Amino acid sequence: MTDTAWICVTCGSQFAETAQAPARCPICEDGRQYVPLRGQQWTTLAALRSTHRNAFQQLAPGLLGVGSVPHFAIGQRALLLRTPTGNVLWDCIALLDDATVRIIEALGGLTAIAISHPHYYTTMVEWARAFGCPVYLHAADRAHVMRPDPVLRFWDGDTDALGDGLTLVRCGGHFEGGTVLHWAGGADGRGALLSGDIVQVIPDRRHVGFMRSYPNLIPLPVSAVERIVQALEPFEFEVIYGAWWDAHVTADAKAVVRRSAERYRRAVQS
Repeated sequence: MTDTAWICVTCGSQFAETAQAPARCPICEDGRQYVPLRGQQWTTLAALRSTHRNAFQQLAPGLLGVGSVPHFAIGQRALLLRTPTGNVLWDCIALLDDATVRIIEALGGLTAIAISHPHYYTTMVEWARAFGCPVYLHAADRAHVMRPDPVLRFWDGDTDALGDGLTLVRCGGHFEGGTVLHWAGGADGRGALLSGDIVQVIPDRRHVGFMRSYPNLIPLPVSAVERIVQALEPFEFEVIYGAWWDAHVTADAKAVVRRSAERYRRAVQS
């Protein structure tokens, strides 16, 4: 693991190796994120490993959450999905340490990493190198990669099959290449959606939200929300696993997406 690739403290993005910290973070300067009042700050994996650790939680058969304690950057947790032909990490977190590598290796390692959108790219290159696997990103978001590397595999179009009933689905919305992962075998065969915050599970867990920027409270046009619903229409899913601990819709999730989109339309157009 390299310690000379700087990590943005605000968004968790890791940059290509440089002797000095970058002057700016384009991910934070984008209108969907923000530069804090104190200005841009930077850390490294070595520093992060001295102050944080990763926790694992079983969420469902074949599905574990992996998140850092205490909260770092945006604070999302990743999902480790175990399949008969290999494990897939959905989304990514910045901290990768020896303990995390040993635990995941004991669970069978990783055959692939797939990420919903640039806010969760974090240290994806470190993860891919540690486990000898590729990272799947939608090509529409290629410009937001701060650390190019041969481990990155860009896919085009609206869907990409990873095998074992796993399908990447481009929904757009929050980012042009905003992606969710459909798991056909999830929820005892009724289907599950791993959504990041492309489809955002909100506190009542009976609805989801859709935004261009969550911290800046910038909504999406109704047409973008309708596109998300249309992209998901061919897929059945009973549950949704969002981007944070306990951010789960546990029943009737496809209807929840439809109902939430209709509520959104009424609110925006009223």
